Amino acid sequence: MIYSGCLLLECFKSGLIMYSKPVPDAMDEVQDQLHHWHFFDEQGLFEHGIHLNLISFDFFGCHVSISKFKILLLVVAVLIAAVYIPLCRKVSKGEILRGPFWNAFECLLTYIRNEVAKPTLGDLADKYVPFLWTLFLFVLFANLFGMLPFMGSPTANISVTGALALVSCFFINYTGIKKNGVGGFVKGFWMKIDLPVFGPVISALLFVLEFAGIFIRSGVLAVRLFANMFAGHMVLATVLLFAVKVAGENILLQSGVTVISLAASLALCFLELLVAFLQAYVFTFLTALFMGMATHEGHAHEEHAHDEPGHDEKAIQGNH
Repeated sequence: MIYSGCLLLECFKSGLIMYSKPVPDAMDEVQDQLHHWHFFDEQGLFEHGIHLNLISFDFFGCHVSISKFKILLLVVAVLIAAVYIPLCRKVSKGEILRGPFWNAFECLLTYIRNEVAKPTLGDLADKYVPFLWTLFLFVLFANLFGMLPFMGSPTANISVTGALALVSCFFINYTGIKKNGVGGFVKGFWMKIDLPVFGPVISALLFVLEFAGIFIRSGVLAVRLFANMFAGHMVLATVLLFAVKVAGENILLQSGVTVISLAASLALCFLELLVAFLQAYVFTFLTALFMGMATHEGHAHEEHAHDEPGHDEKAIQGNH
């Protein structure tokens, strides 16, 4: 994953060159880089190191820096556009998509529409499926960039996942207000409790909790995606750095630790590949689910009504 090519080369050099500088920190391999896009340390085969200076400037009193993750996010957006704009043009012209490349990307869109959008949004699925497609692909591509040498996963940064969660929060509230209006949307959080004196108090407390749940759910989306991607990258970087740590030791120890480290990192790479797809799906599915819940007017009151005594009998009598 992150810097895997760099670390593997460092492992190879460890049998030839004694390290005179501290071993790189795994945290440095996972976090965003603001001033330099680091590739190789200033040691071994590269005496002066290899890095790319990143741009930073002041704009109307605000300091702006073009960090590594910001560049990668732009690359992700360009790649999505480069793949799916031609695909959409082919489909709009009625052309049959042929070949594994086009079929693979078409399957992703078909799956999100049929298995995520339609079950959760119903009749509104076709209206909001372009947003869900974009969200899924953006998270997926950002996750997969962590599998490439010298790159990194922007979704391993809480600022990125927080921004994605804000976008999801906007669409969740927008769909509810668009369908039910502001009054109907807010009314849906009121749960009537038929108790003397304490009923309205409990209803008011539940209203506050339900309303706060909109923002809490979005926050959970951000933390879940960040925690999964960051933890996976951190573990893999740590395992790879074991081989660098034993540089300069006897050849038997170096060989044993390096083989075990590389074997474990290979297994973790397959696991991280699964996690990249899984987390993109979970983020998109939960967003669609919350959007669907927001479109149901008075859902909290209806759920409570189903639990009231005699409700089922009244419903049966009404049907007759």
